[in-house]
Amino acid sequence: MKATRIMVYSHDAFGLGNLRRMLAICEHLLDSWSELSVLLVSGSPMIHEFRLPKGLDYIKLPCLNRGLSGELSAKYLGTSAQETVALRSQLIHSAAVHFKPHLLLVDKKPTGLQGELSATLNYMRKELADSKCVLLLRDILDAPKKTISEWRRYGYYQTIQSFYDRVLVVGMQAVFDLVQAYRLPLPVARKVYYCGYIRKPETLRKGGVNVRSQLGLNAADRLVLVTPGGGEDGYSLVHTYLSGLQQLERSGGWQMEGQQIEEQQNGLVYSLILSGPEMPSELSQQLQQVADSCSSRIVLQSFTREILPYLQSADTVVSMGGYNTLTEILALRKRAVVLPRTQPSKEQLIRASRFAKREWITTLNAQQATPAALMQAVLNELNHRGLAPNTVNFEGLARVADHLRALISPTRPVLGTTNSHAGDSRTTKLSSSTSSSLLSSPASPPLSSSQYAIA
Repeated sequence: MKATRIMVYSHDAFGLGNLRRMLAICEHLLDSWSELSVLLVSGSPMIHEFRLPKGLDYIKLPCLNRGLSGELSAKYLGTSAQETVALRSQLIHSAAVHFKPHLLLVDKKPTGLQGELSATLNYMRKELADSKCVLLLRDILDAPKKTISEWRRYGYYQTIQSFYDRVLVVGMQAVFDLVQAYRLPLPVARKVYYCGYIRKPETLRKGGVNVRSQLGLNAADRLVLVTPGGGEDGYSLVHTYLSGLQQLERSGGWQMEGQQIEEQQNGLVYSLILSGPEMPSELSQQLQQVADSCSSRIVLQSFTREILPYLQSADTVVSMGGYNTLTEILALRKRAVVLPRTQPSKEQLIRASRFAKREWITTLNAQQATPAALMQAVLNELNHRGLAPNTVNFEGLARVADHLRALISPTRPVLGTTNSHAGDSRTTKLSSSTSSSLLSSPASPPLSSSQYAIA
């Protein structure tokens, strides 16, 4: 029996979130699917740091970087963004030609960064007509106005209609209705399925590193975990937290506005800070100097392959609003203070706001996030024992796997997902008013990467 071949494209211009999410999907597919080979293509400079299971291999693309301005540039090569994209595009296309995947799973952008998937999508449709293409979207992309403008500008609606068999959203329609928010036309909306949020399987949560033991914590001690994700733009969060600690120490310890933690009776408060592997070294050194000026109960390190043991060990988490971090916080039922990123995308801000309204997290916006306000929020969480009821759907990994198997084996049913169109008159009404041009348009011509020169 020939192995099924799946090729996975991981969007990789900023941070580690996309890579971690796609690796989790790849690992789950290999755990639950016999006779499977998965080829991941990614430009992440950190991919070599992750342990890969048997059946998964990767092709490392030249790195692109999208800074806070949102503009793409080559991260290491002395080439222009256009030259780097052209090179990446040829590598991806060559991989598809030789690997001949039965299914292509694309992360986030229907035509890839600056259209680098265009040649591959055209090849798949022309030469691998029986192969399938699936677009994977996280729960929230960006502010609706910006997303709609971008998708119209680069023809993403038409691309999905013409080249993709399904669109899988790893989120909950009740939290953020992506179809409604981004005005997906009816032919596209019919392909959308909400799969639930992604988290690591329960079996991966047992055992592993005992972080509290490594730090020498007693049962009564409290641990605050601070994590800005990849760390490229995480300096402000970590510096604000450390500045808050300095203020607390000058004022006599963990006490504010009449609240306090009696450290002698209830243990000590420790801080474990994961600054992120992509934080510039000079900024990491500055943070280390600030940490050194504080008490000895601060541990600052840059990176861990597996963040779950750290989250498990924490009493309170201070983080940005990335998809992976927040879903794991909710899955582990941890109290959290979230300072969402606001540039270059509003994705984290929207997610944090939606989660906070459900009382799943506490959030501080950029104007509120002073050192004193952050310490007060952390103190509140450390003193708060109860958690709001959590109704999050965490079936994302299983449902994504079910959809991919169903596409390759059409007789296999898919359970537990919500189709965006089925039974939703609001979706039908909105989409039909915006889809007449797509419904009446002829088959689209082959994609051209030239039209994505600034995507």
